[in-house]
Amino acid sequence: MAQTLIAIIIITLTVIIYLAMNRLYTRFSSPLLSPILTTVLIIIAFLVCFHIPYNTYLIGGKWINFLLGPAVVALAYPLYNQRKMLMKHLAPIITGVCIGLFVGIISGSILAFVFGLHKDMILSLLPKSLTTPIAMEVSAQLGGIPAITVVFVVIAGFVGAVLGPSFLKWSRINSDMGKGIALGSASHALGTSKASEYGELSFSMSSISMALTAILGAIIGSFIPFFFHI
Repeated sequence: MAQTLIAIIIITLTVIIYLAMNRLYTRFSSPLLSPILTTVLIIIAFLVCFHIPYNTYLIGGKWINFLLGPAVVALAYPLYNQRKMLMKHLAPIITGVCIGLFVGIISGSILAFVFGLHKDMILSLLPKSLTTPIAMEVSAQLGGIPAITVVFVVIAGFVGAVLGPSFLKWSRINSDMGKGIALGSASHALGTSKASEYGELSFSMSSISMALTAILGAIIGSFIPFFFHI
């Protein structure tokens, strides 16, 4: 009974904070005020200030995390609406996803070597551009640390959601399709959430790019350690 009450309080608090941050973001539209980022920071500050253990928050947080599965399945709806567009532009979509995946893996590997990270950390970093469940599985198969991989995945998502719009503007990527492919292949679910602000087409492109990146990343990622002799 006590755990049920704690779960209800945690879920309610998280939803209220997110809605408040989303309203703030809608009003000012600053990338730094991304509701996902600000909500996480406020919750962390709340847990630290009131000395609440993470395991206590997880009593309710695990139910929020459980909704990730249905949310991913729900992406099928905009994909279905844009099915003709997807088939018509299948080649550029696959090309964009492959380039994004390659750059993501190679850039992460180079940075890891430059900073002299340990082998376990390097292997944990490689799947950072994949969506969380698949990234954890790939990391485990490579010999990395799934818990560390989650951190890298979240960082990649936040960077894409916050800095992605500025990079797209600087790169003069103006098409909704290009924006969606870029955000989905680089920043998975968080990038897809950001892509939804550009319209249904961007959202559809981003969601299929996220899915393709996960599939191709799971295949290509297993060969990267042999390429770098890790």
